[in-house]
Amino acid sequence: MPAINIRKATPTDMPAVHQLIYELAVYEKEGDQVENTPEQMVKDGFGERPLFEIFVAEHAEDGIVGIAMFYFCYSSWKGKLCYLDDLVVTERYRRSGVGKQLFDALVAYALAGDAHQLRWHVMDWNEPAIRFYEKIEAGLDPTWITCRLSRGQLEGWNE
Repeated sequence: MPAINIRKATPTDMPAVHQLIYELAVYEKEGDQVENTPEQMVKDGFGERPLFEIFVAEHAEDGIVGIAMFYFCYSSWKGKLCYLDDLVVTERYRRSGVGKQLFDALVAYALAGDAHQLRWHVMDWNEPAIRFYEKIEAGLDPTWITCRLSRGQLEGWNE
């Protein structure tokens, strides 16, 4: 396994973080859907009321090779929970333990933050990710459907 340092992201990491997010979007065949920018991520993640946190996996020579982007939220049933928005490891470093290191750091952080649950989504066709989540004995719940309204739908809500 390569020597990897797991640490909290800083504003200067956002260009590399954004590149990994774009890499994930391309992998999921949705590259054209990425609207966020590194500048917006700095504003949203490092201002007075940060909306997310990120752990980065950093290699001494290759820089940031993975991320875990998450935030704390609240469930009416469970109480405080930690939501993992994205776990991304650049292709060259996949299957080398980097994802597990990021996940371990997130689990420890969620416990320290008194979260009652860690929750995330996975694409139903993403077999490598599903196998990873099964390996760590995560509960995969097929009964929930992700719903969303786009920005355009929000803006046209009462028209």
